[in-house]
Amino acid sequence: MSGLITEKKIVLGALVIITFATVALVILPFVQLKKLEAPEGLKPYTDQQALGRKVYIANGCVYCHSQQPRDANLGPDGKRGWGRPSVAADYVYDQVHLLGTMRTGPDLFNIGARQPSADWHLGHLYQPRGYTPGSIMPAFKFLFVERKGKAMPGEVVVNLPPAYAKPGVTIIASQDAVNLVEYLKGMDHTYKIKKTVKESFDKVSLVTEDHTKEAK
Repeated sequence: MSGLITEKKIVLGALVIITFATVALVILPFVQLKKLEAPEGLKPYTDQQALGRKVYIANGCVYCHSQQPRDANLGPDGKRGWGRPSVAADYVYDQVHLLGTMRTGPDLFNIGARQPSADWHLGHLYQPRGYTPGSIMPAFKFLFVERKGKAMPGEVVVNLPPAYAKPGVTIIASQDAVNLVEYLKGMDHTYKIKKTVKESFDKVSLVTEDHTKEAK
């Protein structure tokens, strides 16, 4: 019976779907982006920022924060102060990519431009509600050490708002916390990009029009 679904047809159908998905989602994007160059203002991560990025991943920050502001047609990200829509070139140095799929917290694509203070970031990591009232972000106190007395030379001290300070207790940032803050401070994509998505499409349209005229 020609209409009968057999194991052979199921396997062939699955292979066709997998092949199509591989071409559409892996091969074509690779061909399109393989020669992509970093924008002039985008710099590779420093060693410390790269270590901080690992802390960001290890602590699941990507589950609550995105790194991809949307176009104005898709959402009010620009009005929220999160910056221009991101483009593929913004992620040239990212392995793996941390675009994120949830926004329990704000987008962090330009958090380094919005908040360049290391003191603020350290305090916010230790006690988010001391800096953003009503925040549901968990406190990452395990990245810090609480100690009675003064800090030792070379240690990074966290200066909390008076309402959250603990008399007689010094809060010391761990190296992981310091590295994470360096990564967050480095997330500044306010540089100019070569072209917008609209300009890219306009250029394609112009090329198509030229070829059409030549053909005539």
